[in-house]
Amino acid sequence: MATVNEQITDAVTQSNVKVVAESPAMALSNVYQSAAHSTGIMFENAVNTQNQQNILGQAATTQGILQIYSLDTVADAVSMAKILKP
Repeated sequence: MATVNEQITDAVTQSNVKVVAESPAMALSNVYQSAAHSTGIMFENAVNTQNQQNILGQAATTQGILQIYSLDTVADAVSMAKILKP
């Protein structure tokens, strides 16, 4: 049976220990990166939703003001129609 040099077995053992020792840190860094990415997307969606709500509010305000301004003209038109009827 062939014997393997002790330096080779030590190098292989050390690299295996290094991989096993670094695995928890790598896994946790992946978790942190995923959490940061998800949080960033959540904030992007929140800003987009606020923007859409602002646009809807402005459109509703504009429609309300247009209706308020058109009330006088409709009332005037009805009054004029009543006056002009023979």
